[in-house]
Amino acid sequence: MSELLDQAVSALNEKLAGGAFSATAKFDVADLGAIMLDGSGARVGDDAADVTLRADVDTFQQIVAGDLDATGAFMSGRLTVDGDMSLAMQLASVLA
Repeated sequence: MSELLDQAVSALNEKLAGGAFSATAKFDVADLGAIMLDGSGARVGDDAADVTLRADVDTFQQIVAGDLDATGAFMSGRLTVDGDMSLAMQLASVLA
């Protein structure tokens, strides 16, 4: 398992601690793996999800670190979304 994914899971769990996201989302990080997010928090995994967000490693790291807004990444084509767009927007607000 990637150390980067482990660190991202920890950071995402801190952001999700308020329990404001109850759907199922997946961050698919190119050439690295995937992280599942739901009402229980974040974990490394590659299960089916209501919405899937795809990005390269650099974009993913910037979003998790708070250096890049997920909405801005989507608008610039650095982040793609498959599935329920309203859930992606809800997740973006939680990660901000």
